[in-house]
Amino acid sequence: MFNNSLKSIVILGGGSAGWMTAAALSSLLDTNKVSVTVVESEDIGTVGVGEATIPDIINFNRILGISEEEFMKATHATFKLGIEFNNWGKQGDSYFHPFGTHGVDMNGIDFHQYWLYLQSKGDRSKLEDYSINALAAEDNKFCLSNNDPRSPLSLIRHAYHFDATRYAHFLRDYAEKRGVKRIEGKVQDVQQDSETGHVTSLILESEQSVSGEFFFDCTGFRSLLLTKTLGVPFNDWSHWLPCDSALAVPSERAGPLLPYTKSTAKSSGWQWRIPTQDRVGNGHIYASDFISDSDAEKSLLDDLDGAPLADPRQLRFKTGCLEKFWEKNCIAIGLSAGFLEPLESTSIYLIQMGISRFIALFPDASLSDVIRDEYNRHMRQQFDQVRDFIILHYCATERTDSDFWNYCRTMSIPESLERKIDLFKQGGRIFRYEDELFATPSWLAVMIGQNISPVIGDPIVASLPFEQVEKSLKSMNMGMKRTTAQMPSHQDFINQYCKAPAS
Repeated sequence: MFNNSLKSIVILGGGSAGWMTAAALSSLLDTNKVSVTVVESEDIGTVGVGEATIPDIINFNRILGISEEEFMKATHATFKLGIEFNNWGKQGDSYFHPFGTHGVDMNGIDFHQYWLYLQSKGDRSKLEDYSINALAAEDNKFCLSNNDPRSPLSLIRHAYHFDATRYAHFLRDYAEKRGVKRIEGKVQDVQQDSETGHVTSLILESEQSVSGEFFFDCTGFRSLLLTKTLGVPFNDWSHWLPCDSALAVPSERAGPLLPYTKSTAKSSGWQWRIPTQDRVGNGHIYASDFISDSDAEKSLLDDLDGAPLADPRQLRFKTGCLEKFWEKNCIAIGLSAGFLEPLESTSIYLIQMGISRFIALFPDASLSDVIRDEYNRHMRQQFDQVRDFIILHYCATERTDSDFWNYCRTMSIPESLERKIDLFKQGGRIFRYEDELFATPSWLAVMIGQNISPVIGDPIVASLPFEQVEKSLKSMNMGMKRTTAQMPSHQDFINQYCKAPAS
């Protein structure tokens, strides 16, 4: 039963998707027994603008045995405590989506039910007042979490901002040291088995043939194997997420080093600001049906904090995902599998999930249909759930200042998202389903931040004495504020912990 294992795996395409896949496989497999080969061309650029992440990447690096300090120095990384959203609910509104929890659940009841109860009695505290991440971000401070459950520091969760191109190079070094082979070249033809349709080899422009038993498609938007060769259909979600273009540009750092991403809604999309140690990544995601490319570029450049370091680079995309992520003997990872705009920094996460689910279901050479179907079910569920969370930001707006926002505010939404919103309105209930990425604190931050409020409160909490609840919440807030006051600035922490060498 153990004599039918895969012997050769080929990864087509480098970038973050290709080298994350190669690094993960090389950390678990004996590359003397299972060959892992990456085929990529230096002439084919990578998108490389996804510089913000969510906390799950910590587990990915940890599995690879990569130290945080080493990784951050190599990628010029900074810490990320969450995302500040500006002008999304209404123009002038601002809220913070922190990693980690708001407050502490009490008596088996979600913390936010107590906060909603105080709000109903006239309390004017913000939800962010009970998040150690949000308070630290507001003061531009940072500290690593600890394991003392009595300390507010135990509630801190963080992710990173980093240079995606440097991350790919870092993982390439990691993978090649563990036996992964790299072949430089462009694919000229893809050979398939005449009976099964399985991909058997890649023919490069140099006429070199690269054969394999299993293939990963990491070719970005081209999706050379899954779409162009195997003909897997694409599910188009642009009717829910109408943005189809992006302009990206790095700029000089100006002001303090912020420990969070900024997302600012604009007339026909939104602009990101992501600080790394030596520069700031900026981009304007927009819907070309509602704004011209030239106006979008002007809007981007006008709103930079520092001088641009290059000309803006344009990207075109269609939001959605493949109908199948694993077809025949090929799996699509990264942009070749689908695209969800980087509003909640999920691009790297979806790459990570594609890799980890494959490893969890690692097949033998027979490539069982049962395993393939389970992989596709799980990955489609992941994409659907992330899709709904991103749509929430657009549909939960009160803006009426442009045709774009009028469309987003009035468009139909998936039934799964409509159900979540309706459930929250009726008693503030939020439930997490089947390994869903975004838990209660995330949904809560966006719904409250964009002015969705329950029409009724939790009946159990409503029966409690107001003074008792108020005292408990004030105590939480004071403890978090005291802890935040003792933290170093984000810049000082970076300087002491993981300062990158001069470029």
